[in-house]
Amino acid sequence: MSQAVIPVESVRLRQRAPGAASVPIEKKPEWLKVKAVTGPNYRDMKALKEGLGLHTICEEARCPNLYECWENRTATFLILGRVCTRACRFCAVETGRPVGLDTEEPDRVAAAVRQLRLQHVVITSVARDDLPDGGAGIFAQTISAIRRDVPGCTVEVLIPDMGGEGDAVRTVVEAGPEILNHNLETVERLQRVVRAKATYARSLWVLRHAKEVDPAIKTKSGLMLGCGERPEEVVQTMRDMRANGVDVVTIGQYLRPSLGHLPVDRFAPPEEFAEYKRLGIEMGFSHVESAPLVRSSYHAHAQAGRVASVLPEGVLVVGEGSPSA
Repeated sequence: MSQAVIPVESVRLRQRAPGAASVPIEKKPEWLKVKAVTGPNYRDMKALKEGLGLHTICEEARCPNLYECWENRTATFLILGRVCTRACRFCAVETGRPVGLDTEEPDRVAAAVRQLRLQHVVITSVARDDLPDGGAGIFAQTISAIRRDVPGCTVEVLIPDMGGEGDAVRTVVEAGPEILNHNLETVERLQRVVRAKATYARSLWVLRHAKEVDPAIKTKSGLMLGCGERPEEVVQTMRDMRANGVDVVTIGQYLRPSLGHLPVDRFAPPEEFAEYKRLGIEMGFSHVESAPLVRSSYHAHAQAGRVASVLPEGVLVVGEGSPSA
């Protein structure tokens, strides 16, 4: 493998104490500025979502690609409610104690997929540590409802770590999604700084265990840059992903949602992302999506087309922050 040449110094911000709420929101470089444009497709997507009482991670995580994706009739469904039991320091999703479980949600998601005539759908969720199965049952029911109502539609799931419960991961995998995504989010050294309750080893185990349950399933994971990682740590994390059978990797820039969240350490330039993409292809990933505005489900239809031959060209995606992304 050729040696990585990754520029970093020109974009590093001044060092900060992690999580200092007194630090102002960082000014974005030009390559991260996005113009909000709303058109008829955006309004239709919003009306459909609200009419069916559904949530999207696009809104809850304040994704910078929301306007682009919704205008292209793509989104990521957020199931199991909109309140997360974890308080990850990078994430804008509301944290608290969820109340109850919406058992009709799988059918409403399937109805949205049917109304949009989708061929590929992405489903994610908040973490539900309050549930014995971590929400695996609702994931499986949602996949089954889509299979029932929209035959031929392929499914991608972006799951939490399910508390490391093997039976929960098995439940999701055996429901038959074509792609299973679980994000490491950051390098091993920064896991406690960035994520709540999750661990590096457990996340790698989730990805590896999915392959053990179903060797044919395609797995995917993602990383954020700008949390304090070093380039060599990013490369090692990518190697760890490949060693655990991951097929697709997404790499994007961390953007601080509010003063209460982890400050941005630096803004990585587009050239750095391009270098990670080159290295990822060398490592054997079937697809690498690496650019400042990349999030887990950004261009998921294109990623799916490269890793699963069953997917037709030109599929739509509905249904991401860390990032992930």
